[in-house]
Amino acid sequence: MQTLKTPWMNHYGDVKFHLEYPTTTMAQQVLQTASNNPNKVAISYMGKNIKYSELAERIQTTAKAFVALGVKPDEMVTICLPNCPQAVYAMYALNLVGAISSMIHPLSSEGEITQYLDQVNSRFAITLDMFKYKFDEVVKRHPLEKLILCTAVDELNAITKTGYNALMTIKKKAVKIDKNDQKIISWSNFISNAQSVSTFDKSSKGANDVAVILFSGGTTGTTKGIMLSSFNFNALAYQTIEMAHDVDFSMLKVLAAMPIFHGFGLGICIHTFLALGGTSILVPRFNVKSYAKLIKTKKPNYIAGVPTLYEALTRTDYLDGVKLDFLKGVFSGGDTLPVELKKRFDKYLDERGSHVHVREGYGTTECVTASCLTPYCEEREGSIGLPFPDTYYKICKPDTTEELPYGEEGEICLTGPTLMIGYLNNPEETAQTLKVHEDGHTWLHTGDLGTMDSDGFIYFKQRLKRMIITSGYNVYPSQLENILDAHPAVQMSCVIGVKDSYKMHKIKAFVVLKNGYVATEEIRQQIYNYCKKNIAKYAMPYEIEFRDSLPKTLVGKIAYTVLEKETEEKERLKEEIKQCELLGH
Repeated sequence: MQTLKTPWMNHYGDVKFHLEYPTTTMAQQVLQTASNNPNKVAISYMGKNIKYSELAERIQTTAKAFVALGVKPDEMVTICLPNCPQAVYAMYALNLVGAISSMIHPLSSEGEITQYLDQVNSRFAITLDMFKYKFDEVVKRHPLEKLILCTAVDELNAITKTGYNALMTIKKKAVKIDKNDQKIISWSNFISNAQSVSTFDKSSKGANDVAVILFSGGTTGTTKGIMLSSFNFNALAYQTIEMAHDVDFSMLKVLAAMPIFHGFGLGICIHTFLALGGTSILVPRFNVKSYAKLIKTKKPNYIAGVPTLYEALTRTDYLDGVKLDFLKGVFSGGDTLPVELKKRFDKYLDERGSHVHVREGYGTTECVTASCLTPYCEEREGSIGLPFPDTYYKICKPDTTEELPYGEEGEICLTGPTLMIGYLNNPEETAQTLKVHEDGHTWLHTGDLGTMDSDGFIYFKQRLKRMIITSGYNVYPSQLENILDAHPAVQMSCVIGVKDSYKMHKIKAFVVLKNGYVATEEIRQQIYNYCKKNIAKYAMPYEIEFRDSLPKTLVGKIAYTVLEKETEEKERLKEEIKQCELLGH
């Protein structure tokens, strides 16, 4: 097996390209950190601070409660919760007893939840009481032995809890639970059952065993359960602190708005900080006003989010007059950060006294989350930065293992310590995604197009499946979106390909205008004229449709597939009407 090298190894002398990683499990790592920092705040949640000593005690109590419930090693338990303390306790507790956390979005549809439960064969699930109605439908298709119901007040301090209960009473939104339903157990009763377990055998599971299942699309675009190990998450934590550059995470706070069921949220905003002694400020539900208030009052040192989060902040005045000099890192990931948005948000930071700019990262859930990041000391426009320590990138000719020269465009492939174990119960898809190359190493084929320059900087172009071929030319939506977003009237845009009998695909743009601009034909023509000056003729949009907003996925990305389906249906109806007219109906 060849020794891998990366062109930036000696480019930045103070960033190590090789690290030593712990061989503990995720839970062991956090409990060890708690032992060393008992009085530090581990979690801040809606006005309540939870110290590391309290976190350790609750993880171990929750572990006993799972043992009392009958959870076995290697069993997959579904956690369907937002960013709340119970989700953190449950995830680490399951790891401690050798079980596996299957993390899913609580806003998933009943059908999606059923699919997730089926994939991992869960006997047990945890959710908020407000989502019980979904599980009422789900259990008709996937029976559960126990559904653990948390409430929003379980982890609130006394004052906040009283106010919340009063508000729910006024609004008549309190969820009523049938006490005779033997399959439902409240979180408080679940925890009280831990008293029946005096001790339990610590899991013999090691760092390289499956710890967490996260769900994402594979190379075919269908939902896959991604198996990730404790080593994956612990390695990510150590890589992150090295790439953050010259900081002590044990002294720092992160605003954890990215959700725990997402690699970015769990891997960076929660586990990295708890593994290294920092404070994670849990944000259970994002809205720009409350998020801005937390920045103002909690003064987090790190914020991390998808581009739409930063877009939202630029459109509000909630942080006007607030100095942001406490920020040590602002990270963007999960989706392409448009060049124009980065420029706007960097200016936004400058105007508020920040000493840092947005650093764009890149990664996939198949390697937990970020594996590449803009370095602290150098930006290159359009680049997603340099690989993390012990992580190697190469650009390959699509559908092959053939490495391409610097500057040539191909599929982004990577290897490193955060590489997934594989897709759950799907060896065929795993084999398509994880491939052994001629160098003897296993590489992740990301399905993304990009280039690498001679210094090792990576440039993301587009997902292979989002590439639009029109009249034989390759068109990348993100490039057109960057151009559209630079127009003074455009707030954000999304470009899709629409099937066309002549060109194979034609280009359509959806545009959200900035405040103060009205969707008129005059504005549309102005944008068309602007496009003619900046976009090649073959890539010109045939239509620009104005929208008040663009649909988002559950993790905040622009849901371009929703726009594609809507447009496909409209085109189908137009064709039917045309055919009816031709037939004289």
